[in-house]
Amino acid sequence: MNISYALSEFFNKGSARTLAAKKNVALSFIVKVLSMAISFIIVPLTINYINPTQYGIWLTLTSIVGWVSLFDVGLTQGLRNKFAEAKAKHNIKLARIYVSTTYFYISILFLSVWAILVVVNSFVDWSSLINVPIVMDSEIRMLTSIIITYFCLQFIFQVIKTILISDQKPAKASFIDLIGQAASLLIIWLLTLFTDGSLILLGLGIGVFPVVILIIANIYLFSTTYKDVIPSIKLIQKEYRNQLMGLGLKFFILQIAAMIQYSTSLFLIARYFTPVDVTAYNIAFKYFLTLQGIYMIILSPLWSSSTDAYYSGDYDWIIRAVKKYLLILLPFLLLGLIMLLFSNQFYDFWLGEGVVDIDFRISFLCFVFFALGMFASIFVNVINGIGALRVQFYVSIVTAIGFIILSLIFIKIFEWGVWSIILASIISNVYGYLFAPIQLYNILIVRNTKSIWFK
Repeated sequence: MNISYALSEFFNKGSARTLAAKKNVALSFIVKVLSMAISFIIVPLTINYINPTQYGIWLTLTSIVGWVSLFDVGLTQGLRNKFAEAKAKHNIKLARIYVSTTYFYISILFLSVWAILVVVNSFVDWSSLINVPIVMDSEIRMLTSIIITYFCLQFIFQVIKTILISDQKPAKASFIDLIGQAASLLIIWLLTLFTDGSLILLGLGIGVFPVVILIIANIYLFSTTYKDVIPSIKLIQKEYRNQLMGLGLKFFILQIAAMIQYSTSLFLIARYFTPVDVTAYNIAFKYFLTLQGIYMIILSPLWSSSTDAYYSGDYDWIIRAVKKYLLILLPFLLLGLIMLLFSNQFYDFWLGEGVVDIDFRISFLCFVFFALGMFASIFVNVINGIGALRVQFYVSIVTAIGFIILSLIFIKIFEWGVWSIILASIISNVYGYLFAPIQLYNILIVRNTKSIWFK
């Protein structure tokens, strides 16, 4: 009874913004745990269906094709802030204009990108580009076309998830992903039972059903919860596209910086090492990513809540939220250290003993990378919600270039191993753990609106 009372108090005490955040955190936690469980099952199932080398090829191709996300030029991130701002001001018509305009231009962009990339793909020499046998070139080209197709379709239909997150309902957005993951898991399991290892069938199995789930989610949500903001051709307005892209363009550059650090990492490993090294790196990365994934469940409402609080003038709420998230971070760091100590044992349990050999230095640096990333994410989420992106914008350009330079220096001059790439990521990711806390202090405490920190 005491536990029941405590839970009742927790979920019914606080402002409307705080209560919405608490409920979403609880629901997101349940969804994320299930999602992580599926993700952990998929990895060994996929490796056993094909093999570590082919899995490395698969990871490399998806990371390269993942660059198509940059062609949204920040529209979805611009929508995230503008939709939340319009809702905070109770301007439903404006919110619908933003939604309609985003869907239209996202569709035009990604259908165009799809047509161009499918043609370009037929001329790419994949065997030499990612260091694989030439006999696999035609198979890789077909697989790349499949990946390009479902990536482009996903980016069109996942705008609905941006709306859910902007409306402080990240749990529902995560639930859509969960259903897609579960469908992919089922398909891969069936492939292991009835087919021999095939990269083509793997690409179809992982790609088709998540897209179908997104289409169903669009139809359902725009028929129910969001019928008042359903996209309309009549409400597509070019000037509002410019508003979305004005803010979104900065997010676009930030996306490029993030993509460079992850996607280029896998490409560099495949280029200068082997596809098996890509697999080893990705396994360690995914292992510690789960730690950040759990923390991001708790953190996920902060962005949109900060937008709402900032435009409502409630700065004190943001300050209290930042302090709480810093305290919550401490047990995650301790858990990360425990994960590090037992990482080799977990890899053998997870994948099977001796399936993939992972250098302990990769595990250690992945832990450091995600520990700093979790700390930085508190400040970066608030700053993104406020929309004060100029400092982050400029620093991200320097750090993206710095990452590539450092990686090449570590690999070619010092001749360090695969772990040198994650070290380059840590060094270059300086904005989040150094500049972002300083910027947020100036915005919330100093409050000199004429300073560069506010822009």
